[in-house]
Amino acid sequence: MLCARPGSLARLTAPLTAAIVLAACGSAQASVGRPASHPSPAASTSAQSSDPIVVPAPLTDPSLDLRAGPVDVPLELLIPSLRISAPVLGVGITPENVMDTPKGSANDPVWHKAFWYRGGGIPGNASTATIAGHVDDVLGRTAIFAHLNDLRPGDVVVVRDTRTGLDVNFLVTETATYTIRQTLDPAVLAQIYGPGPVAGQGPQPSPDGLSHLTLITCTGHWVSGLGTYDHRVAVYAVSIPSRLGPRRPLS
Repeated sequence: MLCARPGSLARLTAPLTAAIVLAACGSAQASVGRPASHPSPAASTSAQSSDPIVVPAPLTDPSLDLRAGPVDVPLELLIPSLRISAPVLGVGITPENVMDTPKGSANDPVWHKAFWYRGGGIPGNASTATIAGHVDDVLGRTAIFAHLNDLRPGDVVVVRDTRTGLDVNFLVTETATYTIRQTLDPAVLAQIYGPGPVAGQGPQPSPDGLSHLTLITCTGHWVSGLGTYDHRVAVYAVSIPSRLGPRRPLS
């Protein structure tokens, strides 16, 4: 997953495989193969702040099936402390029911793009959005999330809507490392993707009224027999009021 040594699957296998299997088994009306529902543009108020959180417009055609291939979405991911400024692709699931994380040739720009999971929330909505990225490319060179595990609580992550220039500012709250076995735990899956996708539903409202963001990639040791690394690293972040926006420059 997200690690593209020769012969690797280069996709987020363990977490989304389990999440999608649970969704498919849970109900014949599960969200697998159906477009995720997204709220219409609106403004909501955080349960912990009087500052409004602007809810962005849908990023893709609402009729787009989750099994459709990756599509460009009007987002840019900025992580100042890692010097990341990257375009975002909207991805669904593959025929094998895993989150699609596109790959390409050694010099394909896809290794330096981020992948927003269309079955989850939109960054900025009061739900959980999940963005993945490759840790290395087919030659083992560093990719976009090679240093994701360097993020620490208090670091800033920004998701920019390129249609409007609107920035949704997130503050890192936690970095967690999981074994592949741990990523099969429904509770871990719900933290990574939100409870909705794991239960075969669309994104669910956050109890705290805030927008939550998960960044995820591979880490640990390469396991040749599995064609992937033996751990996953997830960075959790929560939206912060615009008046308390990032103090660090974005470039």
